[in-house]
Amino acid sequence: MARRRDIERFQSEIEDLFSDLWQVPRLTGARRAFRPAVDAYYCDDPPRITVVVELAGVEPENVHIDAAPRALVVRGERRRPRIHGKFQALELDYGPFERTIHVAEDVDVEGATASYRNGLLTVVLPLTTKKQGAVQVPIEVTAE
Repeated sequence: MARRRDIERFQSEIEDLFSDLWQVPRLTGARRAFRPAVDAYYCDDPPRITVVVELAGVEPENVHIDAAPRALVVRGERRRPRIHGKFQALELDYGPFERTIHVAEDVDVEGATASYRNGLLTVVLPLTTKKQGAVQVPIEVTAE
């Protein structure tokens, strides 16, 4: 099972690398879009994967989550606030985003939960041994 997780992790890292390669360098000032950072970790008691997405400045109603037996998709938009004046620095990324997190084991999509606190979206996906179809279940984001 460890090899399978290693392969899934490697696949995810390659996808992230290619996604990052298409970003325009920060120095040009013309970036493609907001790409939130993601942590994902497995726990054994009870068996689950927890995914934490850094979404500072994103309103909970602008976040949409879909879970499938082997993937989690988080998408939304961080909107630039209206500012009346001149910019001195433009370092924050804004715009639409979509992150797909591939999971090495089947998850119980109907048992998934999500919470949003202090700019961090936490999605908990219980692991399951029974096979499920490719039905996607939207997860409601609740702010704490």
